[in-house]
Amino acid sequence: MEYSYRNIGKIVSGFGLKGEMIVHHHLGKNITVSKIRIIFLEQKKDELLPYFIENIRKKGDDELYLKLEGIDDKEAASRYIRRDVWMKEEEVQLHTQKNNPIVWVGYRVVDQGRDLGPVLEVIEQPHQVLCRLEINTREVLVPINEQTLDKIDHKTKTLLLTLPDGLLEVYLS
Repeated sequence: MEYSYRNIGKIVSGFGLKGEMIVHHHLGKNITVSKIRIIFLEQKKDELLPYFIENIRKKGDDELYLKLEGIDDKEAASRYIRRDVWMKEEEVQLHTQKNNPIVWVGYRVVDQGRDLGPVLEVIEQPHQVLCRLEINTREVLVPINEQTLDKIDHKTKTLLLTLPDGLLEVYLS
């Protein structure tokens, strides 16, 4: 069986003397971390290795304390700093709430009937959420807020939007 994986963040530093690490993640604020048992770290490009979690807890809205099995001191933890952290797609869906914007990664964005492509990343800000897309090889940040969002269709994995006139042209011209 082939799995789909999602990059959820990066190990940014060690913490303490017993091998704990701090992960900066983009799973959103409403994530249940206590039941996450396994993560994947990128060893080389396109090579993910599984690691079992000994302990995991929230540090803030976008950071976690992470202790992996077999990493028991500060020196061992330091070898993992700046590594990308991955989870199986179905695990991400399981541990994030359905209304959490992180589930939109992979959803199609449709602006007034025009398919703009899939959401590549979700960036949460205090008053709005930005979805990163790629249109004609250019990065585009699309705001998702009360004025732009018409409907979220979880069955077809589609965000139906009405974007302000000229927004896309700013990125594409």
